[in-house]
Amino acid sequence: MTDHALLRYCPDLLAYTRRQTREVMVGDVGIGGSNPIRIQSMITSDTRDTPACVKEIIGLAEVGCEIVRVTAQTKVYAANLENIAREVRAAGCTVPLVADIHFKPDAALEAAKWVEKIRVNPGNYVDKKKFEVREYTDDQYAEELERIRDQFVPLVGLCKDLGRAMRIGTNHGSLSDRIMNRYGDTPLGMCESALEFARIAREHDYHNFVFSMKASNPKVMIEAYRLLVARLDQEGDDWNYPIHLGVTEAGDGEDGRIKSAIGIGSLLGDGIGDTIRVSLTEDAIHEIPVARALAEPFQRSCGGLPQAGAATLPELAPSYDPFSYERRRSEVIEVMGHQLGGDQPIRVFTSQEKWNAVAHKIEKMGDFKPEIVTEKSGVIELDPRDESAISEINQSADAKLVTVKDGLDLPLVAAFRMLAFQIDPRHPILLKDTLEPATGDVDFQEVLLVGARRIGALICDGIGDAIIVQGESAPGQSLRLSYNILQAAGARIFKTDYVACPSCGRTLFNLQSTTQKIREATGHLKGVRIAVMGCIVNGPGEMADADFGYVGGAPGKINLYVGKQAVKFNIPQDEAVDRLIDLIREHGKWIDAPEGEPVEI
Repeated sequence: MTDHALLRYCPDLLAYTRRQTREVMVGDVGIGGSNPIRIQSMITSDTRDTPACVKEIIGLAEVGCEIVRVTAQTKVYAANLENIAREVRAAGCTVPLVADIHFKPDAALEAAKWVEKIRVNPGNYVDKKKFEVREYTDDQYAEELERIRDQFVPLVGLCKDLGRAMRIGTNHGSLSDRIMNRYGDTPLGMCESALEFARIAREHDYHNFVFSMKASNPKVMIEAYRLLVARLDQEGDDWNYPIHLGVTEAGDGEDGRIKSAIGIGSLLGDGIGDTIRVSLTEDAIHEIPVARALAEPFQRSCGGLPQAGAATLPELAPSYDPFSYERRRSEVIEVMGHQLGGDQPIRVFTSQEKWNAVAHKIEKMGDFKPEIVTEKSGVIELDPRDESAISEINQSADAKLVTVKDGLDLPLVAAFRMLAFQIDPRHPILLKDTLEPATGDVDFQEVLLVGARRIGALICDGIGDAIIVQGESAPGQSLRLSYNILQAAGARIFKTDYVACPSCGRTLFNLQSTTQKIREATGHLKGVRIAVMGCIVNGPGEMADADFGYVGGAPGKINLYVGKQAVKFNIPQDEAVDRLIDLIREHGKWIDAPEGEPVEI
């Protein structure tokens, strides 16, 4: 359980209020303060290829990207930012540029001469990750911090003198050995890693920076950002720095969009987040519409989200720890032959109408089949403001399946949280994506992003024993979306899980085509997690808890991992997928693909 002193700094989980921050200027673009949520992306071109970089930057700006990041892996690469910035400005494009720095303080110092913002990763800016186990005394730990100060202060001074901004960006998978040994692989460790650098910056009266706490696991990401904001508020009013949101290695297609919506959208709903980047394993230009769609509901009314029924929401204390995931402890009940609640899988509901539409092919639908019909489930619909109805349920001898009633004029996530705060934990809860079921054609991407944000936020809070997607009228798509949300939230794994980075100038192979090739070969391995990483920066650490990893080691060469341990080195790229399959076989995780194609839903 989290330190109880932090709970008073938890964001209001029932009423949306955007966190108030200071303004950080990135060139002429303000982040935080009264500014809208800013949209970012990152180019994938080689930083030494000036024309390619300039073209990609201008293309992103033309579709609404407000800040563009460019990798600068060495001082030589960073020096070419001068040419890139000059040509971008000569073309009349004023979008601010950010240099992405890992491992190389000298590259950061060079880059700061030419671009408006520097991103540093506290886990590897000075520290070298060797996965060593070592106990640090307080004196030894202080010595390490002094070494960081010696390397980081010159960049702080240069950024302050030149008016540059900075992002202190922690990644869950690249925490330093020093942090890992003291705090573990935890959200707390992520926060402390960033705060160490922020304290150094503040010692030199430098405040033009933002924070980020990225992870590929949405639960970890949400916990880390909530904890960071609580820690900042605990430090004092002048620690009101803006927040950059992003899910690392979200992947591609529907899966990447759903995972991004869960992580980014959930936090935006908490009022946390001043700039966002959606990281897809696709051309960067495709990230912008997704990011804009996620931000748009929170851009209205100067960043406020209109709250239907806000005046009627009671003040209720959370019934769970908002900084540490634990599934709500409901009792197991049986519904239509399925065990539901407790430690049972989160079940997928559908309406009788949709069940009828797919009844003729249910047995051939594989892992996408509906499990329970709402109208036959006995679920009790409640208005979470109705104290007498909730009291009656709580006094019942048996556990009851409950949900929020359709048609209520309440914000959905707040309504389900209100229900969870008041109903006895023994009663399982059926989650919904909307309280207004669709009756006709809808925009599927909007349904996907909104549904993932809402249901995902609740699942990552530990709430929910079953789900139903009502915002999509097509039976097959609503079922596929239900299962994909559960997969992305880590709540129910029914297919191969992929962790794929979004590509950048460091990438040593074509991520999009390689990821697709790996999917085609391994997509039937239910429950196996495979990481596809373009380079060593997003290598062993960023693979999170993947079972196997495919990582660029050198141009045209691939290293293969089991967990975070490299086991095969410098494999020619054209052989690497077959060697990955061999590795999966060696570890007993391979099965042959079933014959026949699954029914298209």
